[in-house]
Formats: sequence, C-alpha cells, structure tokens
Amino acid sequence: MDTTAARRSILARIRAAQGREATPAAHERQAVADYLALHPEGPRPPLEGDLVARFVGEARKMSSSVDEVQQLADVPAAAQRYLAGHGLPMQAVAWQTLDAFDWAGAGLAVQFRKPEDRDLVGLTGCFCATAETGTLVLLSSRETWASGALLPETHIAVVPASRIVAGHEDAFALMRAERGELPRAVNFVSGPSRTGDIEQTIVLGAHGPYRVHVIVVHGA
Repeated sequence: MDTTAARRSILARIRAAQGREATPAAHERQAVADYLALHPEGPRPPLEGDLVARFVGEARKMSSSVDEVQQLADVPAAAQRYLAGHGLPMQAVAWQTLDAFDWAGAGLAVQFRKPEDRDLVGLTGCFCATAETGTLVLLSSRETWASGALLPETHIAVVPASRIVAGHEDAFALMRAERGELPRAVNFVSGPSRTGDIEQTIVLGAHGPYRVHVIVVHGA
C-alpha cells in the first residue's frame, strides 16, 4: 500500500497549524542546506585501509555471509551457489531494479514484486553500504520496496563496490546529494535480525531475515 499521499496530507496539516504553506518553500530548503553546511560533523574515528575490504570484514562480524564477484553478470550464478549450498529454494522475489539480470539462466525463478508470507528468498540491491559497520543502506521506492529485505527468511543483497562509503555520515551526505529528499523509509541492515531479550540468548530471525548474504561486485 502506497501511503505517500497520506504522509503528505499529515505533514501539510502540521504546517498549516504552524501558519505555513502546505509544502516547503525554496527558502526553507535553502535554510536547511545552509544549516548543514555551517555545522561540521562531529569527531569520527579514522577509517584506514581499503573500504571494500573493511566492509567485507565488518559484514562478516555481523553474521552476514559475503561473496565477491568481478562483474554484475556474475551475480545470478553467485546467488544460485549460495542457495544451493544451503539447501534453499531456487525461487525468489526481487526488486524491480534487478529485472535485467539473467536469473533464469542461472536456474532461478524470480518474480519482481513485493514479498508475501510464502516467499522465502528476497533479492535486493542497495543505495549504498557503509564500511565502518558492514551495513547495507536501503531506500524505499515504488521499485525498491522495504519489505523485500525484511519479510523473506533469506535476504540476498547486491552491493556494487563503488557504492561502499566510509560511514553513516557519508551515506546521508550521498542521499542529500543524489536524492535531495529522504524517501518514506531508510533501512540500515547490519546482518540478520536478532534479539537477546529472552535470557540474554541471541536468537536470529526475530524481526526480519534469518540470513543475510551480500554479493559485492568489484566491477560496478
């Protein structure tokens, strides 16, 4: 369900109660940009070495599994290897942005739609990824629905090496530079879903996928 119209209506009512127009004016947007430019980031720990290698190492620490391939054309075969190696089904749902991949050629039956309860494998891309924590950054849209990474038990994410940035601050800066406005949902995925609420015992898959598998594409 697309709630964009409802969200805009709610924000418009709030702005009306403040005596402002329904949508932000150009000078309001510029004021936000000026504020960000005049307030430097706080101190950050130095991040040394190769960002891709750092991301791979940190992602594995967060219980994500990682495969590295050289080009985008290698992605379907890498996904098939992972699923076959874990005895998982060869059926998946995927973001619309991944429809150009030759999934059928790799033996996978992929549908490009939002997942349902019966779907066990979800394929997504990412907006970017952060090396500091091994985190995937996913932005929702009509073609990149948030549930694709949350509902299936197994989440496979395609991460172009060129989209790996140092930290979360860099991820938000990239969003502002490329998108201007944040989408309805921004999800930071750091490994499989987990909780330790019961007797401090870690349980995977509590609020999302049991497995997160990352395919890093060095030539993209």
